[in-house]
Amino acid sequence: MTVSILLADDQDMVRTSMRIMIDVEPDLEVVGEAADGRHAVELTARLRPDVVVMDIQMPHLNGVDATRRIMDLPGPPAVLALTTFDLDEYLFGILRAGAAGFVLKHDPATTLLEGIRAVARGEGFVSPGPTRRLITRVTHDDPAPLPDTLTPRERDVLTLLGHALSNTQIARELHIEDSTVKTHVQSILTKLRLRTRVQAALLANRSGLTTPANSPGAGK
Repeated sequence: MTVSILLADDQDMVRTSMRIMIDVEPDLEVVGEAADGRHAVELTARLRPDVVVMDIQMPHLNGVDATRRIMDLPGPPAVLALTTFDLDEYLFGILRAGAAGFVLKHDPATTLLEGIRAVARGEGFVSPGPTRRLITRVTHDDPAPLPDTLTPRERDVLTLLGHALSNTQIARELHIEDSTVKTHVQSILTKLRLRTRVQAALLANRSGLTTPANSPGAGK
């Protein structure tokens, strides 16, 4: 199945470079391009892509506000944020707005392609370089208490999401099926009123679930 992609970036050369990288991949297809956030929202509503690669800083409507509007569309696509800076306020804003992950503009082409495929599968993706710094920044935010509606297994899954594990890795760690992990993840997002697994991972870190004492199997 081919993943359809909308590229949103105000720099023509950046969009051209991404299109060239993507067009040689048999499972990926660029179906549209937008040079500003407002146009990105309009094209998303019309073309219904699977993934929107969204630059954060654009004219008319920035990537954060554009992502927020896209998330309000019926059956919204996955948004993969594209940024030059890995720890600015815009980055946290777009993740909170519903982006499924982000890549840096200076990342290798393989990272962009990996990110597109990951968010198209419904998984989160964070550029490998800044992951530890991102988690460090989040854990210095005010603690976020978790509701008591999560089951013990859902807390285990949420903890592993906080460690940036994929569904397959979580399934292996907990000795359950991939499909069961997907069910747990969806239940977690519903109960916590979150849009993406990246938001869930950030919450897991803020709530202290990723400390060694709270890891699945700790104390056994």
